[in-house]
Amino acid sequence: MNLFTVDSISLQFGGLKAVDNVSFSVAKGEIFTIIGPNGAGKTSIFNLISRLYNPTSGKLFFEGQDITEVPPHRIAKLGIARTFQNIELFENASMLANLLVGRHCHATTALWQEMLFLPNVRRAEKEHRRKVEEVIEFLDMQAYRDKIIAGLPYGVRKVIEVARALCSEPKLILLDEPSSGLNVEETDDMSFWIRDIRSELGITVLMVEHDMSLVNRVSDRVLALNYGKVLASGTPSEVQAHPDVIAAYLGA
Repeated sequence: MNLFTVDSISLQFGGLKAVDNVSFSVAKGEIFTIIGPNGAGKTSIFNLISRLYNPTSGKLFFEGQDITEVPPHRIAKLGIARTFQNIELFENASMLANLLVGRHCHATTALWQEMLFLPNVRRAEKEHRRKVEEVIEFLDMQAYRDKIIAGLPYGVRKVIEVARALCSEPKLILLDEPSSGLNVEETDDMSFWIRDIRSELGITVLMVEHDMSLVNRVSDRVLALNYGKVLASGTPSEVQAHPDVIAAYLGA
C-alpha cells in the first residue's frame, strides 16, 4: 500500500522548471531514495512536500489524502517530518530543548493553561519528555542530553536533527542528505540509524542522498533526477546501471 504519492508534480520559477512532471510513490515501510546531481530538483521536491513551495501543477497525496494545498504548519501534524541539508537547530540551546521543539505538533494545551502550569499542562509535559527520552535512548545520545548544540561536533548535530524529527512521531520522515559532511564512520552509523528507523520504529523513509554507498546499503528503491526530470527508477543496482544515470550523475 502506498503511503505517499507524487502525481505529475511540477515547480516553475519564471522560465526555469526546477521540477518537471515528476511522479513516484513510496510504499508504507519502504526506504525510498532520490538521487541526482546538484540542481536536479531533489530538495525542491522536499520543499514541495513540506509545503514550503506551492507546485505549479500536479498533486501530492499522503495516506490517500490530497495534501497539495495543506498549510505548512499542518504537515507535521499529519505525520510528515524532515531534516535539512544545512542543520537547522537552535545553537544556543541544549539538545533536550531542541528535541522538545519536535513535540510542538502534539501540543494540546492553550497558552493561558501553560502560563498557569495547570495539571493538564504538567501531564502533557511529562508525556513530551517521556517521548523525547525514548528517542534519546533509541539513538544512544544520552551523553549529549544537556549539552549546548553550538559546542557539539558536526556529526553529532546531524544525528540530533534526525532525533528532533523523530520526536514528532512521524509516519514518513524526509531525510535531506543525512550523510553530508560526515566521515566514513559517522556515515556507517547513519546507515544503521536509517534502517532501524524503518525496522524498529516502523517509519517510512524518503531520502535525498549523494553518497552512493549509503544509498546502496539502505534503499529499497531509487529515483534518479536530472534538471528536474526523472531519468530512471528501480532498485539501486538497476538505476546505477541506467546509461542516462551514468552519464548525468555517476560520471562514468
